[in-house]
Amino acid sequence: MRRRIMRHRQTDTQTDTTDRQTDRQTDRQTDRQTDRQTDRQTDRQTDRQTDRQTDRQTDRQTEDRQAGRQAGRQAGR
Repeated sequence: MRRRIMRHRQTDTQTDTTDRQTDRQTDRQTDRQTDRQTDRQTDRQTDRQTDRQTDRQTDRQTEDRQAGRQAGRQAGR
């Protein structure tokens, strides 16, 4: 009877250890996935901000050129 109890305890301990390892692995995987998602979101936001800034700068430069041409035409008249 004692042997049986000891075997059960040993099996329980091994099961607990396996459960803990599985939990740690799952946590690490979840953390990595979360990090990747966060990185992707941050990259997308940064890309959008950069695109907006570039668009604004391009728009300003285009407007400045057009205004310069118009001023040149008016001065040439």
